[in-house]
Amino acid sequence: MTELLKTLYVTTPGTSLHLDGDALRVFHPDRPGRHLLPLIRIEEIVAFNGVSVTDDLMHRCAADGRGVTWVTGNGKFLARVAGPVTGNPHLRLGQARAHENPATCLDLAKAMVAGKLHNYRQLILRSARDLTGARQDTLRAVADQHATALTVLRDCANPDEVRGVEGRAARDYFQALPALAPAVKPGRRKRPPTDPFNCLLSFGYGMLRSSVHGALEQVGLDPYIGFLHGIRPAKPALALDMMEEFRPLLVDRLVLTLINRSQIKASHTETLPDGAVQLTDAGRKFFLEQWSLARDRSWPHAYLDREIPTAMLPLVQARLLARHLRGDTDTYIPWTVS
Repeated sequence: MTELLKTLYVTTPGTSLHLDGDALRVFHPDRPGRHLLPLIRIEEIVAFNGVSVTDDLMHRCAADGRGVTWVTGNGKFLARVAGPVTGNPHLRLGQARAHENPATCLDLAKAMVAGKLHNYRQLILRSARDLTGARQDTLRAVADQHATALTVLRDCANPDEVRGVEGRAARDYFQALPALAPAVKPGRRKRPPTDPFNCLLSFGYGMLRSSVHGALEQVGLDPYIGFLHGIRPAKPALALDMMEEFRPLLVDRLVLTLINRSQIKASHTETLPDGAVQLTDAGRKFFLEQWSLARDRSWPHAYLDREIPTAMLPLVQARLLARHLRGDTDTYIPWTVS
């Protein structure tokens, strides 16, 4: 199925991508030869700093509906090129009306945070099952706090209160990180990340953002009109909204697994003079390999009652949101696992 096509990540500076018939040709001066990839097998291109894409390839990708996204070496979004806007304009009008309707906006913000808190609890409780003693007690206590947060969330009267519940739950979770991974310090440090765990987490969120942004565009939604994050200049608020339910199990779980299995080596990160930690070329390549493998696995979808491949989850949720905004369903149901 076309929805399971692969994302091409190009990380090596000095690489250029060209159109060659119905194929993408990869060129680097240090890699002689003709390296071709059939375009039909590529759903999206993610190009890192120092990678160039020729005009004819960009035009072809735009015509095919294949997004091209540029990111920094640490996965921070820089720019995105896509083809003509897809989808029914009535859907985007419905999205704008939902944003302007306080009750609808509040319900959607609650749903997205509820999905995140539920999946936080799943990650924490699954980890606690394999532990004993103080680490297990800590994780069960945080899971109880998140259960309480889900109850408080239902009574929130405005998006600010919803964001407050989400923020407190996130702080509780990140403070408990040593119980999930003893090698990790408590707290979240992201501007800039100052240790390998936070560096990997930021990089993973960058890859997730690219995937969600592309799914919203494919369905015909406006990634910049959100509900939890509202409207923020130059920020894809809806993409940030929808990322919330995916962060715990698609990114955090992967990073924690790599850390706990000691798969992250000293050669995978480097510390800059200002104390910021960033991935090396080897680190980016390794993480993207693991990210691609993780996208091949399937997850249960509590609402649809079936297994969904990870790579399809953002598109599935974008479609569920579109159905709700068109009035086909009474509520938006976030992705959760049971």
